[in-house]
Amino acid sequence: MDINGFRAELETRLLIEKEYIIQELSSIHDDQEKLNLLGKFNDQYRGLIKRLANEYGIDLNEAYPTENPSDSENLSYEQIILGKTMSIYDKLVDELYEEITNIN
Repeated sequence: MDINGFRAELETRLLIEKEYIIQELSSIHDDQEKLNLLGKFNDQYRGLIKRLANEYGIDLNEAYPTENPSDSENLSYEQIILGKTMSIYDKLVDELYEEITNIN
């Protein structure tokens, strides 16, 4: 599995989703409803990982192959992907939070 290609594709799709959510902001006037968009973005992040894994033919529950087979810590593909992509999510959700809190 090319984790860097997966990561790049996920980032591109998350950027698009973030822009859609920003567009939604103009039609929402309730502050709590605006903040709920952060949860929606999180759901989209998780959903995109599943969708991309399916496109790449990856079973997220399968153990990720390690260089050291005697390593007792068997991480799944999902755990590896989350670890490698969480920084992207964190950056984009911070940007989204700024957009939400700056729009009156």
